[in-house]
Amino acid sequence: MKSSNKKQKIIVILGPTAVGKSAFGVALAQKLARTPWGRYNGEIISADSRQVYKGLDIGTGKITKKEMGGVPHHLLDVANPKKQMTVTAYQKLAREKVEDILRRGKLPIVVGGTGLYVDAIVNDVSFPEVPPNPALRKRLNEKSPSQLFAMLEKLDARRATTIDAHNPRRLIRAIEIATVLGWVPPYVNIPRKDLNPLFIGLTLPPEVLKKRIATRLLSRMKGGMLSEVKKLKKNGLSWKRMEELGLEYRYLSRYLCGLRTKDLMLKELESEIVRYAKRQMTWFKRDKRIVWFKPSEKKAILGTIRKFISS
Repeated sequence: MKSSNKKQKIIVILGPTAVGKSAFGVALAQKLARTPWGRYNGEIISADSRQVYKGLDIGTGKITKKEMGGVPHHLLDVANPKKQMTVTAYQKLAREKVEDILRRGKLPIVVGGTGLYVDAIVNDVSFPEVPPNPALRKRLNEKSPSQLFAMLEKLDARRATTIDAHNPRRLIRAIEIATVLGWVPPYVNIPRKDLNPLFIGLTLPPEVLKKRIATRLLSRMKGGMLSEVKKLKKNGLSWKRMEELGLEYRYLSRYLCGLRTKDLMLKELESEIVRYAKRQMTWFKRDKRIVWFKPSEKKAILGTIRKFISS
């Protein structure tokens, strides 16, 4: 970041899955480019832990070129899905991109639902410097989430109380860290001193969001999501890796492996996406800086942004 005592402004659009963040981010960038008080052309930085991967398009709801409406988007399709992209690697790329956008006199607009990725950009977040242990990961990959959780409980009971017990990737990483350090250091997460972020949270009543999730899932199935998973497998992405990628890729791969009927797979997947949305909101609600709106409250949102930019 360029050296200056003045904090650089940045806008963050966040919220649960299916709430409409991507379309809203594009509409906002286009609106800012047209308003005399905007003074900016906004550029969007994706904060989505799966949209960073090439080929994971329909399943992740990745915005298309047409939907971008001419607004530059960054950190989409920057990683090979066969290899896990760490939060540390994402943080480095995202911060470089924020710096580049500001240097060119543009406005960074962070859009996404991965809370850890948002924090990695706008906060000073420390991640334990424990390198990956391929041999340990290979052994742990053979265990179920419940077995992994039991292992973590023995290594660090405190961390076990705060982790997603159904996420094998995070459980394995926590075990990896605890094996080296003897525990998982507390999550250090404080606001950066060089940025002045405005957090706009988009939210909907639970029942409305649930219906959106169901409608979107059926739309994605009709749009070729199953064919996308088949193509990924043909191109060398293992079933195990798809299991790690979670949600759509986990459940569709189980169906293709004959472990679920189509109806059961869709039912389980829809329920899991709903639970994921709840976990997202639990994460975001801890941050009191977020100003929450319904997506339809465009006038109020724009007024808040105008006040922020003009101050």
